[in-house]
Amino acid sequence: MSSPAERYAQARVRAARQATAAGRFADGLGFELDDFQVRALDAVQEGDGVLVAAPTGAGKTVVGEFAVFLALETGRKAFYTTPIKALSNQKYHDLVARHGPENVGLLTGDSSINGEAPVVVMTTEVLRNMMYSSSPTLTGLGYVVMDEVHYLADRFRGAVWEEVIIHLPESVQVVSLSATVSNAEEFGDWLRTVRGNTEVIVAEHRPVPLWQHMMVGTQMFDLFVTDGGAEGSTRVNPALLQRIEQAERATGWTREDAGGPRGRRGAVRGRYADHRGRDDRRGGRGGRGRADRSDRGRRPDDVVPLADRGALPGGVASRAQVVDRLDREGLLPAITFIFSRAGCDAAVGQLLGRGMRLVPEEEGRRIRELVAERIAEVDPADLGVLGYHDFVEGLARGFAAHHAGMLPLFREIVEELFTAGRVRAVFATETLALGINMPARSVVLEKLVKFNGETHAPVTPAEYTQLTGRAGRRGIDVEGHAVVLWRRGVDPVEVAGLASTRTYPLRSSFRPSSNMAVNLVAQYGRPAAHELLQSSFAQFQADRSVVGLTRRLKENQEALDGYEEAMACDRGDFREYGRLRHELSELEKKQARRRQASRRADIAVALDELGVGDVVRLEGSRKGTMAVVLPTSRAKGTGEPTALTSNGSLHTLTVAGFRDVPDVIGTLKVPSSFNARSPKARKDLASALREKVSEPLPGRSGRGGGSRGDGGDDGDAPAYRSSLETRVDELRAQLRAHPSHTCPDREEHARWAARWWQLRRETDDLQRRVSERTNTVAKTFERICDLLSTLGYLTPDGLAVTEEGQRLRRIYTELDLVVAEALRRGSWQRLSGADLAAVVSALVHEARGDDVGEARMPGVEVEEALGEIGAIWREVSTLKVEHRLEPDREPDPGIAWMVHRWASGRGLEEVLRDGTLSAGDFVRRCKQVVDLLGQIAQAADPPVARTARRASSAVLRGVVAADRLD
Repeated sequence: MSSPAERYAQARVRAARQATAAGRFADGLGFELDDFQVRALDAVQEGDGVLVAAPTGAGKTVVGEFAVFLALETGRKAFYTTPIKALSNQKYHDLVARHGPENVGLLTGDSSINGEAPVVVMTTEVLRNMMYSSSPTLTGLGYVVMDEVHYLADRFRGAVWEEVIIHLPESVQVVSLSATVSNAEEFGDWLRTVRGNTEVIVAEHRPVPLWQHMMVGTQMFDLFVTDGGAEGSTRVNPALLQRIEQAERATGWTREDAGGPRGRRGAVRGRYADHRGRDDRRGGRGGRGRADRSDRGRRPDDVVPLADRGALPGGVASRAQVVDRLDREGLLPAITFIFSRAGCDAAVGQLLGRGMRLVPEEEGRRIRELVAERIAEVDPADLGVLGYHDFVEGLARGFAAHHAGMLPLFREIVEELFTAGRVRAVFATETLALGINMPARSVVLEKLVKFNGETHAPVTPAEYTQLTGRAGRRGIDVEGHAVVLWRRGVDPVEVAGLASTRTYPLRSSFRPSSNMAVNLVAQYGRPAAHELLQSSFAQFQADRSVVGLTRRLKENQEALDGYEEAMACDRGDFREYGRLRHELSELEKKQARRRQASRRADIAVALDELGVGDVVRLEGSRKGTMAVVLPTSRAKGTGEPTALTSNGSLHTLTVAGFRDVPDVIGTLKVPSSFNARSPKARKDLASALREKVSEPLPGRSGRGGGSRGDGGDDGDAPAYRSSLETRVDELRAQLRAHPSHTCPDREEHARWAARWWQLRRETDDLQRRVSERTNTVAKTFERICDLLSTLGYLTPDGLAVTEEGQRLRRIYTELDLVVAEALRRGSWQRLSGADLAAVVSALVHEARGDDVGEARMPGVEVEEALGEIGAIWREVSTLKVEHRLEPDREPDPGIAWMVHRWASGRGLEEVLRDGTLSAGDFVRRCKQVVDLLGQIAQAADPPVARTARRASSAVLRGVVAADRLD
């Protein structure tokens, strides 16, 4: 118990803290702050920027909310930026609930609410565009919160984060919130370089412990157990390994089926038993007094037969069984990551088919009422094609899907109900893990392989942490649970590695674009923009990698100076003499390589000419000194013959096995019925070989005999061979004539000269690598500026923006130059609103692997406009390649006819009929079309601008407009 003096001192500290802004803010939270939160709040209060890197659910957003609190208290503005619209919407609602609708605004690509409020939530692109346009909304800005700042590693949109951080005024405090990354200090060092004082605060402790499990059938096991004692070692659970081996035997599968060895019975268990978990905080306490979940609630159906209806391949429990098991264990609500949109929808259908219910019927009725209220703006005729009836039935029973192919409004309803605890199971793709606040008690991973946009690849440790980090709700759960479903081929050691790996470096994806270049030149001028780009995180990382190379360059140069001093000769310039010797040595090596290549070619020809029964002498083989060529023996794909050696072994005759062209030293009749698989046949033929060819026999004319083994340079063209030999003769003459040639210490000097030349080659290679990494971002910027000068968007000297360049400044799409060129050439003057929407769709659409279909043209005008777009893209791509820039992706007209139908007023069912796009994907593409049409309306001449506004209104209707906030 504290003494009165100690209690008085503690009360003094509390009172002093409550007198500060941080103290007043903390008092209103209703919970105690963690140490890392207190440190971060103090840094923000002192006027410093902060980078907070902490696990999902640790409470880092509290720091961002404090910046908002300070802005309101001090009369300044705060912008809260997020990477995606869904997170912006969620944060907007959170801040409205705390500070009132009059103090909070929202700006996203398709929503604008109270944009001049003191606190505005926005996507990062909106803030970037504000800065480039010098928006008056920036006046009075004091704080910018960059939520999910690790998103700057995203190769498509990550550059926006760096643009914002670099270009924000110095007076703005930046509060950066990141998932746990292993190079937080490096990122913090860069922030200090470009933003000034920045406190880096890293928290690795999860406030809610995370337990790691694997489910085999419907039995659930802890992934790790700990050998006794507080300092005991952590290893993969032996009971789990034993159960997996039983499951493999039951399904008739062995590790050889997956290309791995199985070995003797029990080898799997022995192979896994020595694995040690590397991070005790990641579920490594599995053996500390906790009952194994596999021992509770066991019943006959725990081992799931393959024939189970709805079961997944490899003896895995069906989705209904997994949810039922989690429910019985008290581990709901749960998110199951499936990595397939169709799989998520199918999971809901499977639970409906089983008649599963996870919430009371009365709660289901209230959920139906809420959903009906939320979808009131959707045309009832569209509900069928949207899959509404299964959607609402699943919600009313407590489960739902969540993926990018759903209608955005449907996803928002799922997020709202799940966050409120009214939906107990969600089947989701990995997009749910990107910042949306949907924590659960448990997370289930069906597979550890997912499509990354190009191929199916294993889940990385960073992805595993991001996904499983959703498990464990702070203030609700005492622990979270991550469950991996075992299936054939899943190695629990690999799962253990994913669960315990802690290295997730943040890598910049920054690269200049044409739009960025014209905006930078317009705002800062080209020289200043060049210097500004040198401060990007991408260049910062490149420069850091150069530091070590530069140090080695310096060391090498010092060594070169020493070698040069050691090889000094009083009779002449030994450096020059060494250069002659080096050049001669290189040419002689080239001659030798060419002779060797020629000899290998001759050996290959000789081997190809060998016939059945030919006997050749082997070189240094332990399988016998002679071999006879066997019938039908050419190795597949190589043409190399197989022979039988004199000791009865089979031997492939390869080029590498001969130093010179093989001689045919005799022939032996090989029975046509010879079977190389028969030990007796091999023994008899080997005996005949030894008897027949007991002594060397003369080779036959024209077969082998080393006809090209004289060391000549027969493979070279005569002119080249003569030139090479002439140069060798010249160098030898120059060496003999050089004054240093007669030096008695010549060979001692030569040894130092040889070291000098070897180190010189290494140093030149280092210099090349340094040159490649130095100023890489600025060099790209300069090449873009040269391209823009060629096209007329910058003046010929590249120092100022032209009138056409001002148009390009307002085009932020990936294909910015294509759009700007189309506007300049008047390509869209004759188009109607629906036509323009269809053409613009080709600039934003990029087909997924499963929605590629034949492009249909809605009319001649659209077809001609798309043809012109294609021609412009080819011209721009050619110019980019000429300027050593990466060309843009090609426009994709795959949904032009769908967008044209929609903009013409057709119903959703008719639009989606015979198409490959889901309703959610179509709505998302339409929103992107609306966004680009808005840019075109700002940049185009009046006739096209009017058409763009009409097109935008025609697209922004029905389900496309339904999920916009009021």
